[in-house]
Amino acid sequence: MSTSALVGYARTSTTDQKAGLEAQLRDLEQAGCTKVFREEISSVATNRPQLAAVLEWVREGDTLVVTKLDRLARSVVDLMSITAALKAKGTGLRILAMNLDTATPTGKLMLNLLGSIAEFERELMLERQREGIAKAKAEGKYSGRQPTARRQAGEVLRLRAEGKSANDIVGALGISRASVFRILQENGETA
Repeated sequence: MSTSALVGYARTSTTDQKAGLEAQLRDLEQAGCTKVFREEISSVATNRPQLAAVLEWVREGDTLVVTKLDRLARSVVDLMSITAALKAKGTGLRILAMNLDTATPTGKLMLNLLGSIAEFERELMLERQREGIAKAKAEGKYSGRQPTARRQAGEVLRLRAEGKSANDIVGALGISRASVFRILQENGETA
């Protein structure tokens, strides 16, 4: 007979957020998690391998513990998908910052409401961002993010002139093959 476990999941968007990850790990340990899955990846990434791993690892009677809702799900649809996977395995969900536990009917209701509110807030933020960008463009103050590889076009062309292959350029500059070929093509070079 197996015993139930508290299993933690911690996520930060970038490797620069070490303090945030450390705080999550500390909180999960204090909550009694015996195993913790962690990753440094944006929530909008389509592939979150450690989230997939924790969803695979948990068993009936276990509880998945996260510090905050936004560390787990990026939308209500995503949240519902994750909670459905947990429910199918007989696994609960606990969100520490909200003192929410889906083992209770109130916890289930609150999770759905809070997920909807979080998605609504994100949509409002994105709408304000779009409005701000449009205003800045109209005033001629916004040029957008410059593509990373294109900033290295001069280096790509220099290395090519030195006789380097596309693979050599990719290795030297850390950009994709597609970017190398695009830069060469835009500058009348052949791959």
